[in-house]
Amino acid sequence: MKKRIQFLLAAVLAISVTFIGCKKTDNSSTTNDDSALTQHSEDQNSFSQNTDDMANDFNLAVDGNAAFEGKETGTTTVLPCNADAIWDSSGGVRRLTITYHGLNCAGNRNRAGVVVFSMPLAQHWKDVGAVLTINVQNLVITRVSDNKSITIAGTATVTNVTGGRIRDLATLGTITHSIASSGMTVTFDNGTSRSWQIAKQRVFTYNNGVVITTTGTHTDGTITGISEWGTNRFGNAFVTAITQPMIIRQDCSFRITSGQITHYKLSATIVATFGLDQAGNPTTCPGAAPFYFKIVWTGNNGVVRTFILPY
Repeated sequence: MKKRIQFLLAAVLAISVTFIGCKKTDNSSTTNDDSALTQHSEDQNSFSQNTDDMANDFNLAVDGNAAFEGKETGTTTVLPCNADAIWDSSGGVRRLTITYHGLNCAGNRNRAGVVVFSMPLAQHWKDVGAVLTINVQNLVITRVSDNKSITIAGTATVTNVTGGRIRDLATLGTITHSIASSGMTVTFDNGTSRSWQIAKQRVFTYNNGVVITTTGTHTDGTITGISEWGTNRFGNAFVTAITQPMIIRQDCSFRITSGQITHYKLSATIVATFGLDQAGNPTTCPGAAPFYFKIVWTGNNGVVRTFILPY
């Protein structure tokens, strides 16, 4: 069982679902507004996935470190691909410093920069309510397919709400983590820098493998389930809510099998739905075939824009 859990941790690290540039299937050109809405969807997904990956990297590395986990000695630290780590404790704080310098394990993104994970010496990560601080020091993430990049900097916290170790998930049944940030700086490939905030919860369960269910926890007026908010690269305020829980399953190669996010407060409300077939209908795990996601919004001229793309 331990080998199986270690394998699933490595697989979680390799999770990567990134929006590709949306293109219309007909010969008509999209409006500038359509392009901006599409770009925002891409930016938000990239930011969300990469901040989640940092938390995954910590879970992978700390699962084999006795000091952070508070478990038996004689374990081996597992690190992300093309990364180095330094463990230290001083000033009453445990630290794991990861320096990224190459492709991630999935081979679809290049990461360069430093991320420092820290928590008080008096805590172990398996403790109920243990709080981890993530300090991102200008981490540049470049998508291999088109060489587009974003740079993330700032601080976030991850709380082990229920306590417990991912390696023990099959026995524990449920582990809940929350991720929060009052402001992380995102620099886009056009040089624009903005501040984004995070508030979401990730629930790990075991059902024929690991299942990760992500929801938003912030509320703004009548909008609930918000996971990220701030100002996008175009200077427009936005909030992104998870309107249907985002589900990732190990028994489907750690892909998103269902879920929906909605972007509010822009010139149009954008809805992105996951876990679909090529026709845009909900589907079960398609084996080696791709899932599809559908992006829908209504343009300024009243025309509904719909894009269905694989992921």
